[in-house]
Amino acid sequence: MIIAIDGPAASGKGTLAKKVGEHFGLPCLDTGLLYRAVARDVARAGFRLDDVWAAKAAASGLDAASFDDPALRGAAAGDAASIVAKIPEVRAALLAYQRAFAAQPGGAVLDGRDIGTVVCPDADVKLFVTASSEERARRRFLELQAKGDPIGYEAVLADIRARDERDSGRSVAPLKAATDAVLLDTSNLDIEAAFDAAVGSIKRKIGQ
Repeated sequence: MIIAIDGPAASGKGTLAKKVGEHFGLPCLDTGLLYRAVARDVARAGFRLDDVWAAKAAASGLDAASFDDPALRGAAAGDAASIVAKIPEVRAALLAYQRAFAAQPGGAVLDGRDIGTVVCPDADVKLFVTASSEERARRRFLELQAKGDPIGYEAVLADIRARDERDSGRSVAPLKAATDAVLLDTSNLDIEAAFDAAVGSIKRKIGQ
């Protein structure tokens, strides 16, 4: 069973994907980490993030063992990822990696922004997880505040909106819900309520 979970930044899709994977006993891939790792490697090599040659080379030479790098979890890494993700050559280079992960015996859970539309268009279940930009900014602000980051709420909100625009407006694999995806708005849901709603949707889709 392949479960595709898409959605914008800070919608809760990553946490939800992990919990769904654990519930159904499926491996889970946060595809955003791939783009974050590409951006990190491009920057470390001394190139601009929009340098197509450097980004393509980084995407082709990714080391999965480096995906637990704490540097990939920060807000800056997410911003950088949305820049390299606009490059068609990067998306093409990472497509095979994502599809191979999905093709594991038994299936997998993948979360990202184009899983249900491009990476796994034939996924058994597709969820599109969203929330208002204000609520997503509030969550990210509290998360950063807990880490001691001095950034203010308005700056976080502006960043969330800028990322939405980049992700939705790119020419290749833009952020959007698949036509057959189940929409899950988490604006007024905590993670447990969102998880219950997701599991219910998945079971209905697979006829359990």
